[in-house]
Amino acid sequence: MTLPEVDEVRVTTMVDNTFDALLASTEGVTRASIGAGRTAARQFAGGEALAGLRAEHGFSALVTVQSGNASSTLLFDTGASPDGLAVNADRLGVDVGGLQGVVLSHGHFDHAGGFDGLARLRGRSGLPLTVHPAVWTRRRLALPAGQGLEMPTLSRGALEREGFEVIERRQPSLLAGGILITGEVDRVTEFEHGMPPAHQAWDGNGWRHDPAVIDDQALVINVRSRGLVIVTGCGHAGVVNIIRHAMRLTGVSKLLALIGGFHLSGPAFEPVIGPTVAALTELAPELIVPGHCTGWRAQHTLAAALPDAWVQTSVGTTYTLSAPQAGDA
Repeated sequence: MTLPEVDEVRVTTMVDNTFDALLASTEGVTRASIGAGRTAARQFAGGEALAGLRAEHGFSALVTVQSGNASSTLLFDTGASPDGLAVNADRLGVDVGGLQGVVLSHGHFDHAGGFDGLARLRGRSGLPLTVHPAVWTRRRLALPAGQGLEMPTLSRGALEREGFEVIERRQPSLLAGGILITGEVDRVTEFEHGMPPAHQAWDGNGWRHDPAVIDDQALVINVRSRGLVIVTGCGHAGVVNIIRHAMRLTGVSKLLALIGGFHLSGPAFEPVIGPTVAALTELAPELIVPGHCTGWRAQHTLAAALPDAWVQTSVGTTYTLSAPQAGDA
């Protein structure tokens, strides 16, 4: 698959687990203003407080690509709560009316919870929503003593009633502006084994271990002369698997940036941190922004291994990756 080169990609974190109002902007990394999110508060003399942005256990990213004078913007995931994405969009001054589509990385509730708020902001507009066919799978977490916590399951009918035009695609797809959605990701590494036995799916007759989360997919953009920008939701396929899959699909062997959730948190995934970090170190991305479900142990290990590339995630941050300009050294 030939992936068109773009002049620039901007990725804005709309929902993530962390918001830090004191982080400073650097070249290519624009932090949200400390003044974002003014709200009414009678206890202050001016009648308002600086509430900042909403952080929650979820993920959403606004992805804009620029080629010449043409630009396209997609929303990748929608966060966990019905209003978190909408609140942050309002406080950041993001006009969701300009969206050309939404893509879901997978069906877990912490990536698919914000459609209600998004629909309220946009109205019923027939916005295309691209998903994997397995996104509707019922899933649960098996707990001790035979208990199970069933996760909220997406309803296609409810989404369509809210005005979303649902498009199911299992294969790689080229979307607006040269953004590639990977489709199902090949699982080829020896160390990325997926979810532990507690993660289960309903197969029509009973609950079964669901290690693969087969609907997991990522976004890929090819920045001219610099390489691939990959945005993951949770990275359930394994971030190294995702990168290698993207490289096989596109024939581009340079990783420029990796942004999103890497799912390396908790005892089941800590053995995967070492080989994952080793593989990423060999790939030598210029920017790496682990967020959401990456976990603090993996964050510290990545920061130590890739100090010049690692950047702390925070809601409202925009990462800008541009092609070289004429005359650049």
